[in-house]
Amino acid sequence: MIRRTLLLGCLLAVASIAVVSPARAQRTLIHAGTLLDPGVSMTPMTQRTIVVEGDRVIAVAEGYLTAGAGDTVIDLKNHFVMPGWIDSHTHLDGESRKNDYMDALRLSPPYKALMATRYAKTTLLSGFTTVRNVGGSDGVDFALRDAINAGVIIGPRMFVAEGLSVTGGHGDPSNGLREDIFGIPGIEHGVVDGIDSAMRGTRLGIKRGADLIKITATGGVLSVARDGSAPSFLEDEIAAIVEVARGYGLKVAAHAHGDEGMQRAVRAGVASIEHGTLMSDETMRLMRERGTYLVPTIIAGRSTADSAKIEGYYAPLVQKKALEIGPMIQATFGRAYRAGVPIAFGTDAGVFKHGRNAMEFAYMAEAGMPAMEILRTATYNAADLLGQRANLGTLEVGKYADIVAVATNPLEDITSLQRVAFVMKGGAVYLRPGDGSR
Repeated sequence: MIRRTLLLGCLLAVASIAVVSPARAQRTLIHAGTLLDPGVSMTPMTQRTIVVEGDRVIAVAEGYLTAGAGDTVIDLKNHFVMPGWIDSHTHLDGESRKNDYMDALRLSPPYKALMATRYAKTTLLSGFTTVRNVGGSDGVDFALRDAINAGVIIGPRMFVAEGLSVTGGHGDPSNGLREDIFGIPGIEHGVVDGIDSAMRGTRLGIKRGADLIKITATGGVLSVARDGSAPSFLEDEIAAIVEVARGYGLKVAAHAHGDEGMQRAVRAGVASIEHGTLMSDETMRLMRERGTYLVPTIIAGRSTADSAKIEGYYAPLVQKKALEIGPMIQATFGRAYRAGVPIAFGTDAGVFKHGRNAMEFAYMAEAGMPAMEILRTATYNAADLLGQRANLGTLEVGKYADIVAVATNPLEDITSLQRVAFVMKGGAVYLRPGDGSR
């Protein structure tokens, strides 16, 4: 009898649990005065409510919805609200400064990692909720990504590249250093030569946890190497890298200033050309036909040219290249845009001080791109380049609640994007109006 009573009591307890309605998860209602979401509509949308639950958007409604019990309301009725911006070209593990080539000898990986935490936070508070980090050292960028994902530190959502260079190319860490002291780097340092080596380097990067592969298809500006535009990789080497990466679902980005290196990379199937300084009309045609993105990094060109005018900022070899190549990028971007080349926003942050990424918006406008199209490059287009359109790039149901807002209409004053008033990443608020616009 006792056992039957106990069993009955258990059944009644279970039944009582079954009929109780589960508590509704807490929601956040964002009342947006003007919603600018160019991946959804190229026309501004007024008086919208974005409903956030957890880290995702669960609804976008016309008008200002009334909050229910337990809901939180964020009043952005006097603001211009957008999806979180995506910077497709950053280097969060370092920051340019005078004579920084000595840092390789002075700064330890733990010190660089600690500094990177500051750069990451600054980037997020500037409105960039996601970045594609296309080059780092000592595994700092991989560790930074993982620490952000684990909630240990504050920063943007990171997609991290494994970088590959040829011997002596832009990205060879031994350029300008004594071989008898520093040796000749190999695959473990991202230096590959030949098809087999290129394939193995790609696989090693994937093993390390890379989200994409970045190659230096031509020389570069800031490396201590003679030429800033000559092609580096052979086309069959690039094709091998692309094939291996594609098999794992990864894309390949190609740093390139010179035209021949760009054409090799585009024909071999890379997803993007970074910088694109000396791009010809034929290369633009190829990129348009194949859907290859240009990530222009105008601010990097202008910043390096400015820094090169400061005596002793760069080594003489670098100074010459910075003065010649840097000023060309903005004009090339304007030509590429008018030619119909797909554009994804990117800055090369780290070449200049972190947190100034939004200056790129104004430089793009100066070159002739309309403001709404510029916003599209930093949202929908950049998400497409990342292969993350299911999660990022627009404020649609099911996507991450990554949201930024400014107080002044960026369609009338593009520089307002440099004064961010609100930042939400994955449903968590990191900056509110009144905290101090950035």
